[in-house]
Amino acid sequence: MWRNTRSGWGIVSITLHWLSAVVIVGLFALGWWMTGLGYFDSWYNLAPWWHRSIGMLLLFATLLRLGWRLVNPTPAGQGSRLEKLAAHLGHVLLYALLLVVLVSGYLISTARGRGISVFDWFEVPALISRLPNQESIAGEIHWYAAVALMVLAAGHLLAALKHHFIDRHDTLTRMLNPARSRRR
Repeated sequence: MWRNTRSGWGIVSITLHWLSAVVIVGLFALGWWMTGLGYFDSWYNLAPWWHRSIGMLLLFATLLRLGWRLVNPTPAGQGSRLEKLAAHLGHVLLYALLLVVLVSGYLISTARGRGISVFDWFEVPALISRLPNQESIAGEIHWYAAVALMVLAAGHLLAALKHHFIDRHDTLTRMLNPARSRRR
């Protein structure tokens, strides 16, 4: 039930998937919203603090998720060989873009040599800082990678809906219900 099998996703993978999805969309919305805040807005300092804190937790969860994926089997996919290849490449690209967004966000926040306070629970140290134009370059990468991630995530959602409603595959059902995931 906890681990993946060749026939279905385990509860850990399912939980990390949906938690990541909600957090990624939420961080994108928060990031977009906070770029329009004025200096005297009450959220001017608080919104970036939330964004950075949640982003660091997402980075740790993503590393955990990748590690979990390495030690667990990936359930067999459905569809044609081309669909399976597209799904694999799409997942690799989703992970790559997510890591680019998270690392570039870290580089923006640590550009001046200060660590990142994660909800005042602990601090992530500034391991890389004071590179020439670090904040600006990382900011550009962060924005465009985040937009690309949202576009790819929307494609991922549309593909899941297509497989569920048109192809009548149980791909989406297996990612929603671990008990259903086992009955294949």
